[in-house]
Amino acid sequence: MGKNAVIPYALIAGIGILLVIVVSFVGLNQQKAIQEEENGGEQSEQQEGDSGGGESGGESDGGETAANGEEVFQNNCAQCHGQDLSGGAGPALDAVGGKYSKDEIKQIIADGFPDAGMPPGLIQGEDADAVAQWLSEQK
Repeated sequence: MGKNAVIPYALIAGIGILLVIVVSFVGLNQQKAIQEEENGGEQSEQQEGDSGGGESGGESDGGETAANGEEVFQNNCAQCHGQDLSGGAGPALDAVGGKYSKDEIKQIIADGFPDAGMPPGLIQGEDADAVAQWLSEQK
């Protein structure tokens, strides 16, 4: 009778572990598909920008700046501020454009908030301009 009491618990644990593994693999496949979709569009825009052949002149430049700003944000800032700007270790930035201007955002990027864990100058130059422009449009 003692052996039979352990079997249900072992089955439940085994099924639970198997379920976790299956869900993990499904999630990984979905994550790869989402990344391929996102990276596919961004890479083609970058390749057009790198070749210097923007077909629509001024419109292309504005689109590239917004895309670059978002890309730089995702690569450098999303870990703390969230991929969807909803916050995390850092504050939410989903409506930051309604609170600060582009220049103010650029100054915040340059100065950081060392007391709150954001070091100054994480991104600089054109990258900082692109992120500030993109964030200023988030209202």
